[in-house]
Amino acid sequence: MVDDDRSRILAADLHDADVVVESSLRPRSLDEYIGQREVKANLSILLTAARARGEAADHVLLYGPPGLGKTTLATIIARELDVNVRYTSGPAVERPGDLAAVLTSLEERDVLFIDEIHRLNRAVEEILYPAMEDYALDVMIGKGPSARSLRLSLKPFTVVGATTRAGRISSPLRDRFGATYRLDFYEEVELTDIVERSARILGVEIDGPAALAIARRGRGTPRIVNRLLKRVRDHAEVHGDGQAMRLLEIDDAGLDSTDRKLLASIIQKFASGPVGVAALAAVLSEEVETIEDVYEPFLLRLGFLDRTPQGRVATEGARTHLAGLGYEIPPPRRAEPDIVPLWEEPGSSSGGT
Repeated sequence: MVDDDRSRILAADLHDADVVVESSLRPRSLDEYIGQREVKANLSILLTAARARGEAADHVLLYGPPGLGKTTLATIIARELDVNVRYTSGPAVERPGDLAAVLTSLEERDVLFIDEIHRLNRAVEEILYPAMEDYALDVMIGKGPSARSLRLSLKPFTVVGATTRAGRISSPLRDRFGATYRLDFYEEVELTDIVERSARILGVEIDGPAALAIARRGRGTPRIVNRLLKRVRDHAEVHGDGQAMRLLEIDDAGLDSTDRKLLASIIQKFASGPVGVAALAAVLSEEVETIEDVYEPFLLRLGFLDRTPQGRVATEGARTHLAGLGYEIPPPRRAEPDIVPLWEEPGSSSGGT
């Protein structure tokens, strides 16, 4: 019923077709990087101090939703330190030997970027612990009673780990990072600046209202606004009628057809909820994790969805929004309760005497 989330314009995952253009739009320095002011300020101090001492920077953990610039920051860290960067990911490092090969190939003060670091398996993590802490690699030689451990020295390096699931990183691994930063969703003003910057790089003329319209539909995510900008550019070149968002089925609130199907399912099939996420996933033919990680965060931020102990509930805001789009809205299973202010006794008059 629902399209694969990787094919969605508003999905924050990186599509293979977008990799080349995405790379061209990425800022190359902290000065060019828009947003994340606190992260930038702290990183600037960390990198300036490491550069002044001529040492490898402390290991850095970046976490937050996809599409906010974690990979870009890793590349910037290497550029600011004037060193090379190696890219890998947790799922790609299947065996300890794979990681050992990468670590021994690093030059002094190089940056090793590990995306989805929470998906490293335990055996690989065991290799990474002494490498991060002591710049050493423990290798087992031989098998059985004659086996012995050999410690190899590594050149000092910096691990930059990125994850969307910080809670899934084991405590021993998390503790080995000297700096941990959370990347938050972007404000409309910041996204508008990103749209205008990307338009200049792509050679696209765009006015302020158009840049703001794209930013408002970007879900607080630079990757999404860049993707929308490219689709709007394509539409303008082919049709030139300013109807790109309508063709992409993205409404004024920034919802696409998949978001609306999810809300409509809760409202129409489950009388606005509550409904368990497993039941919702079955109706939508989606995985539970996809609903929780891809669809829900934005709907929760808009106030269109509530998570309750009994399940998901579509709010009055969601019902009003879909009603305005022509959806049939049946009565809710239960009315939203009247909330008594903390300073007012139940049953008392608000007027006072």
